[in-house]
Amino acid sequence: MTISVRRMDSELRQDFYRLHNEANGCGWCCCAAWWVPTWAEFSANSAEQNRRVRDSLFDRGEYDGYLGYMRDEPVAWCQVGPRDRLEKLTAQYQLAPDPRAWAITCFLVAPGHRRQGIAGELLAAVINDLRERGVKCVEAFPRRGAHLEEDDLWTGPEALFTTAGFGISREHGQRPVLRLDL
Repeated sequence: MTISVRRMDSELRQDFYRLHNEANGCGWCCCAAWWVPTWAEFSANSAEQNRRVRDSLFDRGEYDGYLGYMRDEPVAWCQVGPRDRLEKLTAQYQLAPDPRAWAITCFLVAPGHRRQGIAGELLAAVINDLRERGVKCVEAFPRRGAHLEEDDLWTGPEALFTTAGFGISREHGQRPVLRLDL
């Protein structure tokens, strides 16, 4: 399976929403989770409120991710950007400021395209692009547990990152921090 990967920009805004919809199980979120100040506020948001958060990010030029395509259809998304811009993330994981660190915070493959290697292809393309852009390191925040559901894997499965060379930066039973030096 080979996908093409494009860094998010203003021309891809509609493709972002073609992927982030109810049919793919993510129409409510719109990849706004880390941008809303608290989990309680995010959980209370409606789909329209989260879309407004995402629209405001796009409107101010925050194109924080990559889309993966099969032919002309967006089938995968990876949210990634400078880590310290996400105050909720740094607070939740008690991360010391590190302006060199980037964070992969969300991963989505459309349900009909899962278990085909698309996530690995997308991650490899993201890592290559980050290297070319001079990013020094990237971190990931997968969930761990014996009984995780697909909905629990929205930050990406741990095996996806370890297969790509990420190592454990900070151990935690359910929420480790993984890191890859580029």
